[in-house]
Amino acid sequence: MRTPAPFHPAHPALPESVRSAVEAAREKHGQDIVVLDLRGLGAFTDYFLICSAGGARQIGAIQDAIEDALARRHIRAAHREGGKSEEWVLLDYGHFVAHIFSARARLYYDLERLWRDAQRTDCSDGLPAARREKRAGDE
Repeated sequence: MRTPAPFHPAHPALPESVRSAVEAAREKHGQDIVVLDLRGLGAFTDYFLICSAGGARQIGAIQDAIEDALARRHIRAAHREGGKSEEWVLLDYGHFVAHIFSARARLYYDLERLWRDAQRTDCSDGLPAARREKRAGDE
């Protein structure tokens, strides 16, 4: 089992747009909210916001809340995939991508495993408590 290493205080703060999206997901009771910092890993974006929802209605509510929060800041998604009646939604804001999953879809896509080298910020119990997961062999 992987144990998180302590958060280093020099970790840069999340951009305001990402924090706004996290807060919107939290207000709609998004579950297991994490932000992966993909900078320097060759990704097409800087951050992934990942959260789970209890069902299609909650996925839609979280999507609406994120879009509304960012629209108030004059930020609009460049691209959307999935839908409110599906098990996942992707909102692409260029510098970050929000992924809203059902629990089953989150396990299936397993983005946290695919991007395990990314700095991980756990945002479920307050903003934010970052941690980096140890890779196998780092012990």
